[in-house]
Amino acid sequence: LGGVEIDLLDVGQVAWAMAGHDAVIHLGAIPSPGRQADQVIFRNNTGSTFAVLQAASLLGIGTVANASSLSALGTAWAPVAFAPRYAPVDEDHPLLNHDPYGLSKEVDERTGEMFHRRAGMQVVAMRFPWVATPGEIAERTRSPMEPSEEARTLWSYIDIRDAATFCRLAIGTRGLGFVPVQVTAVDTLSDTPTEDLLRAHAPETEIRSPIPGTATAFSLDRAREVLGFEPRHSWRDG
Repeated sequence: LGGVEIDLLDVGQVAWAMAGHDAVIHLGAIPSPGRQADQVIFRNNTGSTFAVLQAASLLGIGTVANASSLSALGTAWAPVAFAPRYAPVDEDHPLLNHDPYGLSKEVDERTGEMFHRRAGMQVVAMRFPWVATPGEIAERTRSPMEPSEEARTLWSYIDIRDAATFCRLAIGTRGLGFVPVQVTAVDTLSDTPTEDLLRAHAPETEIRSPIPGTATAFSLDRAREVLGFEPRHSWRDG
């Protein structure tokens, strides 16, 4: 499988790379804070998403799956830690960003919504957690972080194989308009029951419905109902 190297901020180059295709999966971004200056991260992430959607609009491409992030919720990188208002967290939870990276993902979603209104484009904003290979996940669970350190992301992750399936479903399902869809593995990275983790490390979070065992603290209802997605891989499988 070949590839080309382009400037994702250049609409012309992006359109050239996308020409002849009928759907786009946009994953190109600076994936976390601290890798570049704040303004570079914000400009790169929001600018590349605009360029991809603008190029898709010019080419008549009507289906785009865009990588958003659970960081759009605001909890992951806030200077002062805070917890979600409720769990299981769903896509209706307010986005409460305190950092440029999370804000860039929120702006990406608003950009996708605008292109849907303007061009009738289907845009699925894929809210990913930490995406990792089976080996990376195994290493993480062999040397786990303190539960309090991972509380910001609610101990979430997804196997890269499930992430790839999710991307495929996001462009293969039609008639969605603009929709943010969050996705995680079915479980957390911890052996401690999720409700116990929340009570210990996020006591202000209202548990609105039961979270059995070590199940994810994020609702997967929309991913299941809208895309027919079901995570298949867990670190517990060995």
